[in-house]
Amino acid sequence: MRKGFKHDTVLLEITDTIATIIMNRPERLNALNTELWQGLEEAAKAVEAESKVRVAILTGAGRAFSSGLDIKESKSPEDMLAGMEFRGAFEAVKYFRDVFSLYQSLPIPVIAAINGACIGGGMEVALACDIRLAAEDAVFSIPEVVYGIIPDCGGTQRLPRVAGPGIARELIYTGRKIDAGEALRIRLVDHVYPAAQLMDEARKLAAEIASRSPAAVQATKRAMNVAMSSGLEAGLDFETATASKFYGGSERDQRQQA
Repeated sequence: MRKGFKHDTVLLEITDTIATIIMNRPERLNALNTELWQGLEEAAKAVEAESKVRVAILTGAGRAFSSGLDIKESKSPEDMLAGMEFRGAFEAVKYFRDVFSLYQSLPIPVIAAINGACIGGGMEVALACDIRLAAEDAVFSIPEVVYGIIPDCGGTQRLPRVAGPGIARELIYTGRKIDAGEALRIRLVDHVYPAAQLMDEARKLAAEIASRSPAAVQATKRAMNVAMSSGLEAGLDFETATASKFYGGSERDQRQQA
């Protein structure tokens, strides 16, 4: 673990020029709660501050990448926001999605090594990474509509850019779960490996990238982010504005009446 970085729910390991960020709530399948979100924020900022780091790997401890929002701790979106100091729902939702955006905006490439469940918010943070590798036993879903809300951490904006608008609509509208083979077919992930090989392959790819000119790699990431993100901020704000209505507005009332 990096000296000075202390967080129970997220671990940060730096070896030479490669950082490994590990979501560390294995007993809850790395379900996202406030502490884990804050840990992801702190880890991204710590990696950005380490000038020697050229590549980062994001993964989950235990049997899952992340199973999404911890609904055991937060039985509703309102529970997730309770006690947090925001002016309103828009600012609160924006904070959570901006944590994931930190991984897209890091100056270095970020590889998601997806082990096991990659659900909801877990899938949204994976979409913010540059490259996605998956274990053969990985499963994917973006099921927010099943719970009467919308994907609010970038899913409606990044998934169409990665997998195409038609597939994105289908996955979001249905909340359907797919396996790693299907994820590879639709280009949601870039490679699939046996579970036991996943981290070795992630490290191998990270080392290959790290061996290239860091200035060239980082400049290339900036250029590709511009290409992929034209209009993204406006889209993210529209997504956040829409989602924030579910935290105290008319859409919530309509759900309760349905």
